[in-house]
Amino acid sequence: MDLRQHIRNIPDFPEPGILFRDITPLLQHPGAFAHAVDGIARRFSSVEFDAIVGVESRGFVFAAPLAYQLQIPLIPVRKEGKLPFETNSITYALEYGSDTVEVHVDAIDKGQSILIVDDLLATGGTARATAALVERCGGRVAGVGVVIELETLGGRRALEGYRVESLVAY
Repeated sequence: MDLRQHIRNIPDFPEPGILFRDITPLLQHPGAFAHAVDGIARRFSSVEFDAIVGVESRGFVFAAPLAYQLQIPLIPVRKEGKLPFETNSITYALEYGSDTVEVHVDAIDKGQSILIVDDLLATGGTARATAALVERCGGRVAGVGVVIELETLGGRRALEGYRVESLVAY
Protein backbone atom coordinates (compact mmCIF):
# COMPACT_ATOMS: atom_id res chain seq x y z
CA MET A 1 0.00 0.00 0.00
CA ASP A 2 1.27 3.46 -0.90
CA LEU A 3 0.69 5.56 2.22
CA ARG A 4 1.30 8.74 0.18
CA GLN A 5 -2.20 8.28 -1.25
CA HIS A 6 -3.53 8.83 2.28
CA ILE A 7 -1.44 11.88 3.21
CA ARG A 8 -2.95 15.22 2.24
CA ASN A 9 -0.72 18.16 1.29
CA ILE A 10 -1.87 21.50 2.72
CA PRO A 11 0.06 24.44 1.26
CA ASP A 12 0.78 27.50 3.40
CA PHE A 13 -0.13 25.87 6.73
CA PRO A 14 0.51 26.85 9.46
CA GLU A 15 2.18 29.78 7.71
CA PRO A 16 3.02 30.86 4.13
CA GLY A 17 5.70 28.77 2.46
CA ILE A 18 5.10 25.63 4.56
CA LEU A 19 3.69 22.48 2.93
CA PHE A 20 1.94 20.61 5.75
CA ARG A 21 1.64 16.82 5.51
CA ASP A 22 -1.80 15.99 6.95
CA ILE A 23 -2.22 12.43 8.25
CA THR A 24 -5.96 12.83 8.88
CA PRO A 25 -6.94 10.91 5.71
CA LEU A 26 -4.58 8.09 6.72
CA LEU A 27 -6.23 7.88 10.14
CA GLN A 28 -9.68 7.81 8.53
CA HIS A 29 -8.75 4.84 6.37
CA PRO A 30 -8.54 1.74 8.62
CA GLY A 31 -6.43 -0.19 6.12
CA ALA A 32 -3.89 2.61 5.73
CA PHE A 33 -3.76 3.21 9.48
CA ALA A 34 -3.17 -0.50 10.13
CA HIS A 35 -0.53 -0.55 7.38
CA ALA A 36 1.32 2.32 9.06
CA VAL A 37 1.26 0.75 12.55
CA ASP A 38 2.24 -2.66 11.14
CA GLY A 39 4.94 -1.01 9.03
CA ILE A 40 6.66 0.45 12.07
CA ALA A 41 6.38 -2.92 13.83
CA ARG A 42 7.96 -4.67 10.81
CA ARG A 43 10.82 -2.16 10.59
CA PHE A 44 11.78 -2.90 14.19
CA SER A 45 10.89 -6.61 14.32
CA SER A 46 14.56 -7.58 14.69
CA VAL A 47 15.20 -5.02 17.44
CA GLU A 48 14.61 -5.76 21.10
CA PHE A 49 12.91 -3.04 23.12
CA ASP A 50 11.01 -3.01 26.40
CA ALA A 51 8.68 -0.05 25.92
CA ILE A 52 7.51 2.53 23.41
CA VAL A 53 7.74 6.28 23.89
CA GLY A 54 5.03 8.15 22.01
CA VAL A 55 5.81 11.80 21.29
CA GLU A 56 3.03 14.36 21.77
CA SER A 57 0.68 14.51 20.13
CA ARG A 58 0.38 12.66 16.85
CA GLY A 59 3.07 10.22 17.90
CA PHE A 60 0.56 8.91 20.45
CA VAL A 61 -1.72 7.90 17.57
CA PHE A 62 0.82 5.38 16.25
CA ALA A 63 2.62 4.48 19.48
CA ALA A 64 -0.52 3.39 21.36
CA PRO A 65 -1.74 0.70 18.94
CA LEU A 66 1.85 -0.49 18.46
CA ALA A 67 2.34 -0.88 22.22
CA TYR A 68 -1.00 -2.70 22.41
CA GLN A 69 -0.09 -4.97 19.51
CA LEU A 70 3.30 -5.84 21.05
CA GLN A 71 1.92 -5.97 24.61
CA ILE A 72 4.58 -3.64 26.01
CA PRO A 73 4.36 -0.40 28.01
CA LEU A 74 3.51 2.93 26.39
CA ILE A 75 5.28 5.99 27.79
CA PRO A 76 3.98 9.43 26.83
CA VAL A 77 6.48 12.25 26.29
CA ARG A 78 4.64 15.56 26.45
CA LYS A 79 5.21 19.27 26.16
CA GLU A 80 6.04 21.08 29.37
CA GLY A 81 3.30 21.31 32.00
CA LYS A 82 1.02 18.61 30.57
CA LEU A 83 1.95 15.68 32.84
CA PRO A 84 0.33 15.55 36.29
CA PHE A 85 3.13 13.85 38.25
CA GLU A 86 6.77 14.71 38.93
CA THR A 87 8.76 14.85 35.69
CA ASN A 88 12.17 14.78 34.12
CA SER A 89 12.48 17.34 31.35
CA ILE A 90 14.80 18.59 28.66
CA THR A 91 14.76 21.91 26.84
CA TYR A 92 15.92 22.12 23.26
CA ALA A 93 16.48 24.83 20.69
CA LEU A 94 14.02 25.65 17.96
CA GLU A 95 14.65 27.85 14.94
CA TYR A 96 13.22 30.77 16.92
CA GLY A 97 13.27 30.04 20.65
CA SER A 98 13.08 26.80 22.58
CA ASP A 99 10.71 24.07 23.71
CA THR A 100 10.65 21.52 26.51
CA VAL A 101 9.52 17.88 26.62
CA GLU A 102 8.83 15.91 29.78
CA VAL A 103 8.28 12.37 31.00
CA HIS A 104 7.18 11.11 34.42
CA VAL A 105 10.14 10.34 36.70
CA ASP A 106 8.99 6.74 37.16
CA ALA A 107 8.24 6.02 33.48
CA ILE A 108 11.62 4.71 32.29
CA ASP A 109 13.64 2.16 34.23
CA LYS A 110 17.42 2.25 34.24
CA GLY A 111 18.70 0.11 31.36
CA GLN A 112 15.28 -0.15 29.72
CA SER A 113 15.37 -0.27 25.93
CA ILE A 114 13.00 2.25 24.32
CA LEU A 115 11.56 2.65 20.82
CA ILE A 116 10.60 6.28 20.10
CA VAL A 117 7.57 6.70 17.81
CA ASP A 118 6.30 9.88 16.18
CA ASP A 119 4.27 10.75 13.12
CA LEU A 120 6.86 12.97 11.43
CA LEU A 121 10.59 13.61 11.34
CA ALA A 122 11.45 17.11 10.11
CA THR A 123 14.53 18.82 11.57
CA GLY A 124 14.93 16.14 14.23
CA GLY A 125 14.88 18.55 17.17
CA THR A 126 12.01 16.95 19.04
CA ALA A 127 13.20 13.41 18.33
CA ARG A 128 16.74 14.26 19.43
CA ALA A 129 15.46 15.89 22.62
CA THR A 130 13.26 12.85 23.31
CA ALA A 131 16.24 10.52 22.82
CA ALA A 132 18.31 12.66 25.20
CA LEU A 133 15.47 12.59 27.73
CA VAL A 134 15.24 8.78 27.53
CA GLU A 135 18.98 8.55 28.13
CA ARG A 136 18.90 11.09 30.97
CA CYS A 137 16.31 8.84 32.64
CA GLY A 138 18.67 5.86 32.34
CA GLY A 139 17.07 4.26 29.30
CA ARG A 140 18.65 3.20 26.03
CA VAL A 141 17.21 4.24 22.66
CA ALA A 142 16.58 1.17 20.49
CA GLY A 143 15.46 3.30 17.56
CA VAL A 144 13.21 6.03 16.23
CA GLY A 145 10.24 5.09 14.06
CA VAL A 146 8.20 7.65 12.12
CA VAL A 147 5.51 7.50 9.50
CA ILE A 148 6.72 10.50 7.46
CA GLU A 149 10.24 11.84 6.99
CA LEU A 150 10.90 15.22 5.38
CA GLU A 151 14.36 14.36 4.07
CA THR A 152 15.23 17.86 2.87
CA LEU A 153 15.05 19.16 6.46
CA GLY A 154 17.85 16.84 7.59
CA GLY A 155 16.33 15.27 10.68
CA ARG A 156 18.47 12.15 10.36
CA ARG A 157 21.59 14.23 10.91
CA ALA A 158 20.25 15.27 14.33
CA LEU A 159 19.77 11.56 15.12
CA GLU A 160 23.17 10.30 14.05
CA GLY A 161 24.06 7.17 15.98
CA TYR A 162 20.43 6.06 16.30
CA ARG A 163 18.53 3.69 14.08
CA VAL A 164 15.87 5.72 12.26
CA GLU A 165 13.12 4.13 10.18
CA SER A 166 10.48 6.01 8.18
CA LEU A 167 7.62 4.63 6.12
CA VAL A 168 7.25 7.55 3.69
CA ALA A 169 9.95 10.01 2.67
CA TYR A 170 9.45 13.34 0.93
